[in-house]
Amino acid sequence: MSNILVIVESPTKSKAIEQYLGSDYKVVASKGHIRDLAISGPGGLGIDVKNQFKPEYQILTEKQDIVKQLNSAVKKANEVILATDPDREGEAISWHLQETLTIGNKPVSRVAFNEITKPAVLAAFQAPRAIDMDLVSSQETRRIIDRIIGFKLSKLLRSKIKSQSAGRVQSAALKLIVDKEKEIDKFVVTEYYEIHASFPEFSAKLAKWQQKPAKIPTSQKADEILQTLTSDFHVTSVKTTRKSLASKPPFITSTLQQEASNRLNMNSRKTMQVAQKLYEGVAIGSQITGLITYMRTDSIRLNPQFVQECEQYIKKTYGPAYFGHVKIAPKSNKIQGAHEAIRPTDLSLTPEAIKAFLTREEFLLYQMIFLRTVASLMKSAQFDQTVVELTNGEASFRAVGNQPIFDGYKRIYGKYDADEESMNQLPKMEKGSQFKANDVCKKQLFTIPPARYSEAKLIKEMEELGIGRPSTYAQTIQTLKSRHYVTIKEKKFEPTEQGILTIEKLDEYFQEFVSADYSKRMEDTLDDIEKGEAKQLTVIADFYNYFEPLVASASQKMQKEQPKETGELCPLCHSPMVYRRGRYGDFEACSDYPKCKYIKPKPEEKEREKPRDTGVICPSCHKGTLVERVARKGKNKGNKFYGCSNYPRCKYIAPGSDTHKLCPNCNMPLIKLPDKTIQCLDQENCGYQVEKTIPKIEIE
Repeated sequence: MSNILVIVESPTKSKAIEQYLGSDYKVVASKGHIRDLAISGPGGLGIDVKNQFKPEYQILTEKQDIVKQLNSAVKKANEVILATDPDREGEAISWHLQETLTIGNKPVSRVAFNEITKPAVLAAFQAPRAIDMDLVSSQETRRIIDRIIGFKLSKLLRSKIKSQSAGRVQSAALKLIVDKEKEIDKFVVTEYYEIHASFPEFSAKLAKWQQKPAKIPTSQKADEILQTLTSDFHVTSVKTTRKSLASKPPFITSTLQQEASNRLNMNSRKTMQVAQKLYEGVAIGSQITGLITYMRTDSIRLNPQFVQECEQYIKKTYGPAYFGHVKIAPKSNKIQGAHEAIRPTDLSLTPEAIKAFLTREEFLLYQMIFLRTVASLMKSAQFDQTVVELTNGEASFRAVGNQPIFDGYKRIYGKYDADEESMNQLPKMEKGSQFKANDVCKKQLFTIPPARYSEAKLIKEMEELGIGRPSTYAQTIQTLKSRHYVTIKEKKFEPTEQGILTIEKLDEYFQEFVSADYSKRMEDTLDDIEKGEAKQLTVIADFYNYFEPLVASASQKMQKEQPKETGELCPLCHSPMVYRRGRYGDFEACSDYPKCKYIKPKPEEKEREKPRDTGVICPSCHKGTLVERVARKGKNKGNKFYGCSNYPRCKYIAPGSDTHKLCPNCNMPLIKLPDKTIQCLDQENCGYQVEKTIPKIEIE
């Protein structure tokens, strides 16, 4: 009797897959990566620079028990199958499992599937393969280069300007936000005017004056034009054109995050968390069913079999006239043919049919994915656009109306893009007709500065410029927030003073490495390694030999930022007071520290600050996030702790007390457990842990 061990990342995924396999299979979960680069050696890089950049890996502290459990399961098995996610990161996880576990001479194979459904899983198990080492090399190269950039730049910035971190992707994204703010600061608001004519059933705007485009810079000029106009208008031209509005392609990671932000008010981090749940499976009746295909993709391809099923669904549900055609990816698209767009796995599982089994957020996201996919295969919406020209003396006015002809894909997806094409209608008009205006008036307007980035627009810009990969967008944005490089005002990113200072210094000494162009070229290089067209060692060596001298030069030339003066004098020694940053936030203190240790007390009546959200998902309820709070009473009064934002529904508190140090991997707070183990607050995504002692970290 065979005893085959299957290893996946997620416990939910393991339960779903185990349903489809026979009794010969046992499915277990690694819960993500089991090891990562060590933080030992020169600079804590975990990389032997002098020995061909050989990486040193260590098992993550919180995964020690899981590795023991996996080894125990391997010992009982006759064969091991690695079934991690179908992307670069998933391939690397499989390789780390193969390298770390005590498998011996037992057969080991790799399977990958794009959706967690019985047909897809069984088909994958019929076609096992070896681990793709080109994929692994690509992931390892990215990890090594980003570790070098992140650690070296972060250490430099912490010592010089007290910035918490820097990195290839996060700094390029921050630069976009800072550059946009500088555009806004330079923008000069200019006054201008428009002239509008209103009629009983429509309105028109002045388009030309004296046969030239109407440009009205002043109120006086507008009044001069108005004085020449009467209430009588003559139709001199009526043009009607049949237009089509095509549906968008099915979702990829970036467009899903953008649309969820715009339509569902769901940030990128939450979007990916909910999508992960839909992919791994939801309990519907007695079975766990994966509802969507893999959510980390930048391919719009749809499986031909799914297209056939969708064609029948559209024709049966809406009629044959509604079926359109498959969207084809641009020729320049680099995505491998096996990748698919994000789509529903089973069209019979309509959003309304399974609504009772989903949370509100799961339902809204699944509904949008379902309708977007079906709409992508439906015919274009058609409408007649009528442009009417009306004259009044030397003035030419223009009115535009749209008459719907065929709703097409908008029949199901119209509520998500209703603002794309206004369907205002005009009354029937003919050349030579006359209309009398109810009112003709001027309208004062002002030029508008460039808009700050919303989360959706930032993701779109990062995608278009090639900064990072869709799977990294959510974490990049979260990092910018947690480092206090940006704030959110009216759902838009605004850089903080520290964020602006960080980019100014990086621009001065590392301009190339924080540019969008560098990030794009690096992603292209990683793709080349993945395809076997570039060598890992060559790429890393070329990068390091160019980057390291820049770091050495910046270390010597970059001036250490001095604290800003408050404008007051210390009441004890009369030295200037300065702003400083501490573990509990900003405060005012004497500049002559440590000789004078005066700290200006904060007013007791100051409004209590809103708890700082770390973004770490609560390990207890999995709904809230861990927020930083300060104990207000008892023996721990004044001490920080981390509790669930879903309090009082969830009363989880992170064990131990705050160490006032930050994780060297991700800069999240370090906490001390009862057994004196020090670990990162964000165990799920980082996992850093050290026993007994805290590593020396230069923290303000």
